[in-house]
Amino acid sequence: MPKQPRPEKAAKSSLNKPVIALANLDNPESAELTPLNFRVPKAFHREFKMYAVQHGISMVDLLQESFRVLKEARGR
Repeated sequence: MPKQPRPEKAAKSSLNKPVIALANLDNPESAELTPLNFRVPKAFHREFKMYAVQHGISMVDLLQESFRVLKEARGR
């Protein structure tokens, strides 16, 4: 008898569907999200995540704000 797909496997197929930003509806540029995939050292990830949690913001918001501040500091 063939194996039945596990529910979590079936859910992964939804990764190809467009995602709408619910937290950033005020920002029209955020209407469509795209993945940003890269690896960082485990210690950096832990520090980055802890900083976000301690300041009550998401990791995405922390990354976006960090990038905005860096661009301003370097003159775009």
